[in-house]
Amino acid sequence: MEGPLEPDSSSMRISDDDRHRVAEQLREAAGAGRLDLDELDERLEATYAARTYADLVPITRDLPVLPASRPASTPVVAGPESERHLAILSGLERTGVWVVPQHLKVFAMMGGADLDLREARFSAPEVVISVSCFMGGAQITVGPDVNVVMEGTGIMGGYSGPNDALGIVDPSRPTVRVRGVAVWGGVSVERRS
Repeated sequence: MEGPLEPDSSSMRISDDDRHRVAEQLREAAGAGRLDLDELDERLEATYAARTYADLVPITRDLPVLPASRPASTPVVAGPESERHLAILSGLERTGVWVVPQHLKVFAMMGGADLDLREARFSAPEVVISVSCFMGGAQITVGPDVNVVMEGTGIMGGYSGPNDALGIVDPSRPTVRVRGVAVWGGVSVERRS
């Protein structure tokens, strides 16, 4: 294992730069007519009062991640660069609204992980989820608008799921790259609405 575990990304404290990025997204949405001035004021107030990444997610949930004038190939929100989790004789569950870091590492030994990315926001256009299992497993659920690239190796176990690397990856959609090794265990990716 590499270094100490990092805290849950949604509970990590944000910086002024993170607040400014969200405020700029709100101003651009108002300029495009997506928010009226009262909504803009309310959301800006909530943005500058936010303390964690989880506080920022509901503020922009119903807005496009980038304005129409920029390419839609980088649907990102502010978030930590990496996060690590252990599930030893236990489980890890991430569901609902949360920010997926650019690098997420999970180790499951005689335990399991359930990562539901359908309501999650991504901190980078491409995120890498490294899942290594020993007599354990992981289930990853993605939405229909997410590219999936499977790069895992199974040893008396397996990695299964859609693999868009075999076709054309749509650059306007977020990409989840799944890596790791499953020994006497498995990692499964499922695409659902």
